[in-house]
Amino acid sequence: MDQALIFRQLFDADSSTYTYLLADPASRQAVLIDPVFEQHLRDRALIEELGLTLVATLDTHCHADHVTGAWLMQQALGSKIGISGRYGDMVQGADCLLDHGDVVTFGGRALEVRATPGHTDGCLTYVLDDHSMAFTGDCLLIRGAGRCDFQQGNAHIMYASITEQIFSLPDDCIIWPAHDYSGRTSSSVKEEKAYNPRIGGQADETDFVGYMENLGLPHPKKIDIAIPANCVCGKPEDGQMPTVAEWGPVRLNYGGVREIDPQWVAENLGQVHVLDVRGEDEFNAELGHIAGAQLVPLPELEARVKEIPAEQPVVTVCKSGRRSAQATVILKKQGLKEAASLRGGMLSWNEARLPVEKA
Repeated sequence: MDQALIFRQLFDADSSTYTYLLADPASRQAVLIDPVFEQHLRDRALIEELGLTLVATLDTHCHADHVTGAWLMQQALGSKIGISGRYGDMVQGADCLLDHGDVVTFGGRALEVRATPGHTDGCLTYVLDDHSMAFTGDCLLIRGAGRCDFQQGNAHIMYASITEQIFSLPDDCIIWPAHDYSGRTSSSVKEEKAYNPRIGGQADETDFVGYMENLGLPHPKKIDIAIPANCVCGKPEDGQMPTVAEWGPVRLNYGGVREIDPQWVAENLGQVHVLDVRGEDEFNAELGHIAGAQLVPLPELEARVKEIPAEQPVVTVCKSGRRSAQATVILKKQGLKEAASLRGGMLSWNEARLPVEKA
């Protein structure tokens, strides 16, 4: 794997789906492979925290076990949606209908598109430009292969896809699948050639097809929801973007903390209750405090939570936003769910030249 590449493997536990973020460090342009609808806020936060520009979301296929987050990213960040053109009129709303031999560029890097049908007739594998990484979707899994018993699946076609398009890559090419149900994260072409129990070793097409046609797997539990939603690239029926909170522009950072910007708080002080969790010495020190803020030092918060008014959303404040983040966790445990941490704390508040009070 190229050390210059920005790369993250993300996981959705409910569907055991891997999402992959790749970015060119020079241009900061990025692509996201197989985004999951429910993980949109997490993935968006990571992209923004790393200072990346998302140019495209790429689905390896029309999924049956989860809903794609492609439309959400398109609306939030302006990224293009890429999926196989072989689905024809089945899929609506994509910007790029991809097929074998196409190239998706992001800055100075690129992904080569290889058609690898068999799990569905529109499955794609994305291969990094230097052939060090292959994102195989549900075609080749770690010591496995995607089922072939629905969505135009065909084990004979999958055998050809794996042997001709994936096993033709260099032995040290790392395989990054769309799923793993046992906690494994990656493999290599060499390993799967040798040890994959379905297609590795001396297995021929007859062995592979016989194995695949006798899996006896249950129907995917989300198929009736996932396929119709993925046919419109994950656009919800109401066409609405998800929100973290109804009371204000609260954002969820990659660490899972609810945050809100100082400028909005300053303009809406009458709509929130400001809770300062610093020490008393800090409250009246150089950085000052926000007018009307209630002081409850973090070590005392759990014991004094009943002193905090519950009629308004709570904005927690500290010096940098770290202690206030933990304060939102404590408040949530105590039943006060409408809480967010002031992003950047009093440091950001002062940098924005917002009004402060001092003793």
